[in-house]
This record gives sequence, structure tokens and C-alpha cells, in this order.
Amino acid sequence: MFDNLTERLSGTFRKLTGKATLTESNIQDALREVRRALLEADVALPVVKDFIDRVSLRAVGQEVSKSLTPGQAFIKIVQAELEAIMGKANAELDLKAAPPAVILMAGLQGAGKTTTVGKLANWLKNSAKKKVMVVSADVYRPAAIQQLQTLAQDIQVEFFASTIEQKPVEIAAAAVAEAKRQFIDVLLVDTAGRLAIDEEMMAEIKALHASLNPVETLFVVDAMTGQDAANTAKAFNDALPLTGVVLTKADGDARGGAALSVRHITGKPIKFIGMGEKSDALEPFYPDRIASRILGMGDVLSLIEEAEKKVDKQQAEKLARKLKKGKGFDLEDFKEQLKQMQNMGGVASIMDKLPGMGALPPGAAKMVDDSQFRRMEAIINSMTMRERLNPDLLNGSRKRRITQGSGTQIQDLNRLLKQHKQMQKMMKKMKGGKLANMMRGMGGMQGPGGPGGFPGAGGGGFPRF
Repeated sequence: MFDNLTERLSGTFRKLTGKATLTESNIQDALREVRRALLEADVALPVVKDFIDRVSLRAVGQEVSKSLTPGQAFIKIVQAELEAIMGKANAELDLKAAPPAVILMAGLQGAGKTTTVGKLANWLKNSAKKKVMVVSADVYRPAAIQQLQTLAQDIQVEFFASTIEQKPVEIAAAAVAEAKRQFIDVLLVDTAGRLAIDEEMMAEIKALHASLNPVETLFVVDAMTGQDAANTAKAFNDALPLTGVVLTKADGDARGGAALSVRHITGKPIKFIGMGEKSDALEPFYPDRIASRILGMGDVLSLIEEAEKKVDKQQAEKLARKLKKGKGFDLEDFKEQLKQMQNMGGVASIMDKLPGMGALPPGAAKMVDDSQFRRMEAIINSMTMRERLNPDLLNGSRKRRITQGSGTQIQDLNRLLKQHKQMQKMMKKMKGGKLANMMRGMGGMQGPGGPGGFPGAGGGGFPRF
């Protein structure tokens, strides 16, 4: 999702590099490119116009601080406005009601509504720790009831049986009564969809809404329909008091226009986003994190949260003090960094969240084999402490002893030493807090997947804004 938009915006931001300040003249071309990129991403025209106006107003005359380039300053403004369009924060479900809290699901046929009911039930059960029941009020598609029953069995939540002979309002009333009897926390009601909006469909779902008085009425919409998704959501919002939107099939949409249009047009927040077919492929929608992904900045917040939980802070502080004093980055330090990477789920997991990974070839991160890093650790463990502190001591006989002790080859050891040299250079650039220089250095760094490095990193690297 957002791949095309990310690529276009990254190129636009790079053009601002080297400018002293952001002026009306030097951002005019950038705004034109941003406008074109958004339209190509199938973002609704009124949304694009409002977005460009707001960015232009904030960007012209913006002072560029010493720590930021004009490109970075412009990105900061664009990111803030992207978040404003999609909503400042995740809009949580409002389940503060006497049990069962009823959630009514609405949407067109083919949007993935029934599948989303199953995914949401799974999320409520596992993440919100709720006792969940699902029921189908779709009496027009017999397979819908059976499909929901199968999903309920797979994720192990309660299923209330219904038949096509019943009326939707009767089904819903009976489901609420049974949910009360079983002390269910949340009741999810699936409704009938149509291939297009029609009066009969709207009348039926209005009657359902009136009888259930749900705490949440969520509109399920296919992200791949682009700005049509936002227009359809508006039609439903005019007929029903929607409380939020669920975007489905977002993993198959390389444009992302629906995500940027829905809230602006409907005034209703996107609460969840479907990113795959599995029952756990539903995530709360975080506008700030989505904005970061659009701008090719990765999911830094999630990476930080993971680091807070898993990184050994004492070791990190020890290394920081050592580097600050101008001492070198030896192989013992390198081994500690390898351990920290393994603690955070391995290299592929970290690369997934790092800024600039969108510039790598598709699937490059998946090509990283963490067993290579475990091999590197075994090689270092076969060295004496003196050799780890001073790798220049490693002559032919020492290398043979180390590789025999670690069950590796001479080329594995040479690759490790090359990798260490590159890391040393990066760490020198970190001295004095020059993190940006370090990130740029990583662009040319190669790891165990290529000729001594991360696959594809030498060709892609990090974007230099």
C-alpha cells in the first residue's frame, strides 16, 4: 500500500535539497509534484485541493532549523497535514455500554464485510479480551451465514445461528437476547450487502439500526475502489449515523487514495485497516504511522516501542559513552549489537520498520537470513578477547584457528571483518550525535545477504532528503 505515492513523494523531497529556506518559488514545483502524486494515488480532488492549500500556507517562508534540510522541513509539514487529513490519533471503539455492546457492520457486497466481522471478532477476543458473539442478518446470500459460522469456529467465538427464512430484525433481536443470556461482552451483527446502494437496502439497515441501537456502526469499504470508497461511505453516512470506517484489502492497494479521502469526505474516522486474508490481519488505524509509511519513513514509533522493551539499555549506554570518548568500535561491541538485533526479532523485522526501506527492491528484507548473523556471532566467540579488541592481529594462522573453532570458512570470516570495518565508519559518523550521517552511511552498507551485506542495500540505500 502507498508504494507509488511513497516513490513519487521521495523524489519530490530530494529536489528541495540544498535550498537555504522554503520560499514560494522553490516549493511551487514540489507542490505541483505532490498534487500530481496524490491524484495518481486516486485521492479525491477536494481532498487534494484542501491538502495542497494547507501545506502551501504552512511551508512558504518556513524557517529551516540547523538540524533540518529544506527537504526535511517540507516533509515535516506534509506529514503533519497527512495526519490532519486522516485524523490525529487512532479512534478507538466505544464499548462503554451495558453488555452486550452491539456493533453493526454495513457495506456493499464484495467489500469483505463478513470476513471483516470475523477479523474484528478475533481482534476483540485477543487484544481487547472480550467475550464475543457473531450473527449474520444477511438473509439474501445463504453462503454468508455458513461463511460466518466457519469463521466463528476457526477463531473460537460464539456464533448465533440464523436462517434465510427469518427477517433481519427478528434475527438481531433473538441474538441480543441470547447474548445477554450468555453474558457476552460484544455482539457483532453482519448485514446484507448489495452490488450498489439502493433504497430497499438502506431501509432495511435503518430498521436494523433502530431496533439494535448499536454503540458502533462501522462501514466496511474496499480500499482498492479508491476515491469511490469515500463517496460510497458518504452515501451510507447520509443514511446511517456511522461511527467509523474499516478499510479492507489495503494490502492489495498500491495507491492508498481511499485512506486519505474517507475521513475528509465523511467526517468519520478510519478505525481499522485490513492488511491480508488471515484472521489476525486487521490492525487499528494509526494516522501518524500511516503518514510515516507514505513518506518512506518506516514505522519508527513501533520500532522505538520494541526497542524500549527488548534492548539492553545498560549495554547501549556503555557503547554510547565509549564512542563519545573517541574509543573504537571493536568486535566485542559488534557482537553485542548482533545480540541486540536478535532480541528485536532479527534483521528482517528491523528493516521492515526502518526509514528508507521502501527504496530497496521488493522482498529484499525477506531475503535477509538471520542464520548468517548467528554464524558471525559464532566466529567472534572463537576469537580471543585480544583479537576481538584488535582485529588487525588476525593473520593467516589465527584465521584458520578461528574458522575451525566456529565451523565456518575463511570467506565467512573475511566478510565479517569487512562488515565490522563498515560499522566502524558508521560509528565514527555518530560521534557528536550526527545520526543523519549514520543513516546515510547505512545506505552504502552491505551485509551477509550480498557481497558482504544486506541484499539490495548497496543499490537502494536510504533516501537523502
